[in-house]
Amino acid sequence: MTPPSALSSVVPDLGDPWDAGNPLNYAAVLAADEAGEPFAAGEERLRAAGLHRHFVPASLGGEFRGADEFARTMRAVFRRDAGLGVGYGATSFIAAVPVWTAGSPEQRRAMAEVLLAGGRCAAAFTELDHGADFARADVAARPAGDGWRVSGAKHLINNVARADLVTLFARTDERPGSRSHSNLLVDMRGRPAADYRLLSRYRTSGMRGCLLGGIEFTDAAVPAGAVIGRPGEALETVFQAFQITRCVLPGMVIGILDSQLRLAMRYARGRRLYGQAVADLPHTRTVLAGAFVDLLIADCLATVGARTLHLLPGEGSVLSAAVKHLVPKLLQEAGYELSTLLGASYYLREGEHAAFGKHARDLPVAVLAHASSAVCLSTIIPQLPRLARRGWTAADAAPPPAALFRPGDLLGELEPDRLAVHNRGQDSLTALLRTAPDWAGDGDVRRHLEPFVTELAALGEKAGLLGPRDQTVAAGRDSFTLAHRYSVVLAAAACAGIWREHAADDFLGDPAWLVSALQRLRVRLDRAARPIWTATAAVPSAVYDELSHRYDQDRCFDLAG
Repeated sequence: MTPPSALSSVVPDLGDPWDAGNPLNYAAVLAADEAGEPFAAGEERLRAAGLHRHFVPASLGGEFRGADEFARTMRAVFRRDAGLGVGYGATSFIAAVPVWTAGSPEQRRAMAEVLLAGGRCAAAFTELDHGADFARADVAARPAGDGWRVSGAKHLINNVARADLVTLFARTDERPGSRSHSNLLVDMRGRPAADYRLLSRYRTSGMRGCLLGGIEFTDAAVPAGAVIGRPGEALETVFQAFQITRCVLPGMVIGILDSQLRLAMRYARGRRLYGQAVADLPHTRTVLAGAFVDLLIADCLATVGARTLHLLPGEGSVLSAAVKHLVPKLLQEAGYELSTLLGASYYLREGEHAAFGKHARDLPVAVLAHASSAVCLSTIIPQLPRLARRGWTAADAAPPPAALFRPGDLLGELEPDRLAVHNRGQDSLTALLRTAPDWAGDGDVRRHLEPFVTELAALGEKAGLLGPRDQTVAAGRDSFTLAHRYSVVLAAAACAGIWREHAADDFLGDPAWLVSALQRLRVRLDRAARPIWTATAAVPSAVYDELSHRYDQDRCFDLAG
């Protein structure tokens, strides 16, 4: 497991969630959620802990260095309250990443000053008429004198009503094409009321305390220096910046399943049926251990994806999309399995088990943020043929660096401008699978890796047959299925790499968890169209014993556990 010294120095202490005297306990979280209000006491604690410093790169005076390290730091917040994690932290980080990626020195300093002072930023990308199709966005910024005039409405923006700065995606050229939009950094402090109006708040089923709203600009003046990067380069900047958020956000959200698993363990140990604790029933143990393994799979993929941005910046496009596609599926389906153990208690909105239901309501909203599964698969699909020709068959493909799988190894500061928009056929991660005979031994690990090597070869053959239309947004089900199955193969490779590089660890070096992970991923290949809970693979007792041991010691259930 990751050495404590490698973890962030500011992991906020939110106290015992069951302590009646703790102002940040589950009762307080649930009260704020029921009221549909931000969790004010939680925000105050995070601000006092200096968590906002982690949104800013170290080179600008902040604490952000490793993408995976930041995800682990924020995961501690999501364990308590996803609405707090998104409302206080993730929203400002999403808004800042385009500035860290392509902003001028002045813009980077301005963003850093706001965030380091505890201010808030919002990302104004979405328009309801166009959804994730940013290239069709209508909000326009037109040249006017020595600056721009912005008009139009953006929707579904968290914290827009209390943002100091807004990162705005706007049309700056009426001609169609990929160079028609620009990102602008809009300062909302002291802005004339005539420039904009706030739109009605959107109420959601989960994360009900998040202030999701909209804004309509009316001929609002912004200076020429507000453009992030060069005019017309917004899509390229977004494709780079989203690689970071697509890895980091799922890594944060793993904290929700961590808490659901802990709450399910608490319920199963405290509830008695047939003369014994529910936790002692074989089916219960299988469900609990299966969710534990799915959490480990999710963390392996998210961690390797985040570290790829540092170590293999030319390969982040595909892997980040795979992370954002598959990790939410793993978390949601594992959460569903756990909910079946609680029975009717799952539906209660008050009492001891109400926190589980809140986490379950929050999870779908949290994982949808910023990019849907379909959007992520659409990023992968057009790259499949070239990956099949170059990345999956090259006999001399370089193996991935060992540091990719060692979250305890500190990384240099992330350089977002080095992230490539396309992989150009490079795939170092699956090269690990193809060389498995050289390092996996002759036992269960090698035997359970072989189906993924076979699957990769089959994917290569099918990807080579994709026609031009099959590689566009008009692609059919077969193209999306290929991209999904490739994501599963990448997850298997990530798990294998983590296991390989932790041979000295009592648990992570044990083949038991890896074999269980590969079995569960194999189910996703054999029954891709069915929910995982209809064909749960068996989990060995050694995995449940580790889960139980961590629960007893109040340790988290991820790789850092």
